[in-house]
Amino acid sequence: MNAHIITIGDEILIGQTLNSNAADIGNKLVDIQIFVKKASIVADDETEIINEFKDCWDKNDLIIVTGGLGPTHDDVTRQCVVKFFNTELVEDQEVLDDVKKIFEKRGRKIDKINECQALVPKIATPIRNILGTAPGFYIEKDDKVFVVLPGVPAEMNYMMESFLIPKLKEKVGEIKSYSLRSNLLTTGIPESLLYKRLGNLKELLDGAKLAFLPNQFGVKMRITVKAETEILAKNKLLEIEQKIRGKVGRYIYSRTEETLEEVVGRLLTERELTISLAESCTGGLLSNLLTNVPGASKYFERGIISYGNSSKIEILKVKKQTLEKFGAVSEEVAIQMAEGVRNISKTNIGLSITGIMGPTGATTDKPVGLVYIGFCDDKTSTAKKFVFGEDRIINKHRTTQAALELIRRYILGIE
Repeated sequence: MNAHIITIGDEILIGQTLNSNAADIGNKLVDIQIFVKKASIVADDETEIINEFKDCWDKNDLIIVTGGLGPTHDDVTRQCVVKFFNTELVEDQEVLDDVKKIFEKRGRKIDKINECQALVPKIATPIRNILGTAPGFYIEKDDKVFVVLPGVPAEMNYMMESFLIPKLKEKVGEIKSYSLRSNLLTTGIPESLLYKRLGNLKELLDGAKLAFLPNQFGVKMRITVKAETEILAKNKLLEIEQKIRGKVGRYIYSRTEETLEEVVGRLLTERELTISLAESCTGGLLSNLLTNVPGASKYFERGIISYGNSSKIEILKVKKQTLEKFGAVSEEVAIQMAEGVRNISKTNIGLSITGIMGPTGATTDKPVGLVYIGFCDDKTSTAKKFVFGEDRIINKHRTTQAALELIRRYILGIE
């Protein structure tokens, strides 16, 4: 079954909103052996939308449309569906009841414009929406499936999981071949070096596919295998994963979508370790990431933002002579910051960050992007040097990623 995803909205075309819906839908469809051949974005224009419907209908078995189902004048998708299928709008009582319940929960009185959202194309089966006021539409005609979902990601994903995926599984029927995917998330190694260390990919993959998906935090390796049975596909996937881990396993921190801070939080919890932070140039970003993880109070004792030198001296007990001799951005200061925060918090681990995020503050010897991450426990005190790029915000994020990876490797005993 071939699929086409149509996303409707001027806000996406002008870059005001990212098209996350197309990615989410594609991920869900491939798991049930439905492959997206194309995705397109269309403006909130009736003529453009209907023309896109016509073009996609002739070429695909499944069309999924998101966006343009709201109650305002620029939400024209519903009317375009009516014109395209030459049908009419009818009121659906269950949908109207759903809309009324949403307003009741919010303590608001429903008005006429929102009641109109209970009007659905007569040809369609309504897809109920318990998270918002816009229902979706499911239409089958000429052995094709046409689906319309709201543009709000949470509502779209709910309808995909609760209604559309089960419905499509029935339609697809028995799967004759299985395609499985696995993601291996890496950090601390560039894409080119990762590729080089894997060696002969043809021999490694044996007919499977491997995609390298880099971003500012690392490289995701997506493995895709096909086999006649699910068991064979799982075994082949596992075999390839093991081969890859044998070559670059130290850089792999997850095989799911688990973030690095979630991995670190889980490891700290499992080992019953506590940590405290002293952040300068990252301004509390690392503390924020660690405390985004539920249960962080088990391992995170405190985070101190010692941005200026006076706070480094007064709170962390960094020696004034050290600052004067080596400067705030130095290995020596990073170590004393880590030791200072560990001493006052009584944690197993003390970690510090000091650096030059840019665009100003650099010297001949200390460029923009220079960072020292200090680390100490009851046995050792050390600091590691990094040099990132020119962008201030990206540098902050790369620094926190490097700090999280340092903690992960320490816990696992990886050099």
